[in-house]
Amino acid sequence: MGNKRVADTVAALTETVYDKHHVELVEIEYVKEGNSWYLRIYIDKPDGITLDDCQAVSRDIDEILDEHEDVFPHSYFLEVSSPGAERPLKKREDYIRFAGRLITIKTYTPLDGQKKFTGVLQHSDNNGVLLRVAEEEVSIPWENLAAAKLALEI
Repeated sequence: MGNKRVADTVAALTETVYDKHHVELVEIEYVKEGNSWYLRIYIDKPDGITLDDCQAVSRDIDEILDEHEDVFPHSYFLEVSSPGAERPLKKREDYIRFAGRLITIKTYTPLDGQKKFTGVLQHSDNNGVLLRVAEEEVSIPWENLAAAKLALEI
């Protein structure tokens, strides 16, 4: 089973845990670092994630995954944490929620000769996102959006 497939399966198996604890699943990674495998689950909520949130979610997820060991081709370390200040934007709802915030976007193909943009997220619609970079507006279609995350405002 591939890494993405493992992450997708874990997301499906643990869906009720996030609802129970009133947190949002931001991202799941199943990655190898050195000789070890890590299952990293990033959670968030509007007023921020606490250590108690991470511990409670981790405990419940661990119970579920113990019953589904066949999902994992390797032994792994489970880590549950906040996505941090530079949280990735994964779902279209994220672009609505974080309108007006400073974000960084990477594109698959260059727009006006560049593939990385940092600016204020103006809005999103069915076509893509509109970003204010300096005094210009940059329109980025969904199909060209490779990755996006909140940027630190200094």
